[in-house]
Amino acid sequence: MGRVREATHAGSWYSDDGAQLDRELQSWLDDVPGYVREIEPEGAHCQAPVPGARAIIGPHAGLSYSGATAAYAYRCIDTSKVRRVFLLGPSHHVYLEKCALSGCSEYQTPLGNIQVDRETIDELRSKPGGDAWQTMSIAADEDEHSLEMHLPFIYKTFESTIDRIRLVPIMVGNLRFAKEQMYGEMLAPYLANEENLFVISSDFCHWGSRFRFTLYKESENTRAVQLAARSRTGVPGELPIWKSIENLDWAGMREIARLDHRAFSQYLEETDNTICGRHPIGVLLASVNALYSRNQLDGALAASAADSPRLRFVKYDQSSKVHSPKDSSVSYASAYLCLPTH
Repeated sequence: MGRVREATHAGSWYSDDGAQLDRELQSWLDDVPGYVREIEPEGAHCQAPVPGARAIIGPHAGLSYSGATAAYAYRCIDTSKVRRVFLLGPSHHVYLEKCALSGCSEYQTPLGNIQVDRETIDELRSKPGGDAWQTMSIAADEDEHSLEMHLPFIYKTFESTIDRIRLVPIMVGNLRFAKEQMYGEMLAPYLANEENLFVISSDFCHWGSRFRFTLYKESENTRAVQLAARSRTGVPGELPIWKSIENLDWAGMREIARLDHRAFSQYLEETDNTICGRHPIGVLLASVNALYSRNQLDGALAASAADSPRLRFVKYDQSSKVHSPKDSSVSYASAYLCLPTH
């Protein structure tokens, strides 16, 4: 029997009591309406679960902060055909220039353990370019929260079939654009398989002096400035800081919804938005771009995009509303990705 990754953040970032955690998860999931309003691009509604949803994007903060937002992503999953979950999250504690696979055989949660798909991990290593994969040390694995914070939701979502679900945890390093493309191409055949679900772990803007990011932009026609926490002048415009943060995030969400890997990369270069899961998102977009031509993806934003891949954001929130340069917040967003069934 292999190594079990312990639920090291249980009892601090979320409850370590299985019964209490189950009630909290169920409450957040129950609060998601049956018809979910799509917010980016806006205007449409989707019925949850969404048939053919192949991937989701969801936050990884403490569940008391982000659980309600993450529930929107998990409610969109159609579990009927899923046998395997690829879980991609950023590395917050260990510097990586590659992606790292787990060396464990099980991941612990207070609800029960999830089996790791060692066969698929070995398969990834055996393919051309397999030396691109590192192995997480157990210390790095257990220190990292971006993967662990999704495990309770994964277990809860698949609780009736959890014995047959297998997990492929991937820690995504600080990748350049070309490496995002490389890993995206390697994972594209798995994304195309309807038995696989991709879970992309990411928070959005981390705003405040403690994050060394205090960008403020009043409008499209004004210059962006960095606000000083000790500034006596406060906010230089009439737009609240929290709304400026929201505008910044939604501009990024718009590029992600276009399923344009290069455009999202350019957005990050231009804004420096502190989206911690930028590289897992980049790998997902690269996978989609490897499967479909740009002409096929140009219809992704259309309301009638049934014949094109489509990514829709269904929830956005902030940990708090920033009104002063002294404040701070973290943004959360949830989305689903559907691929054509033919």
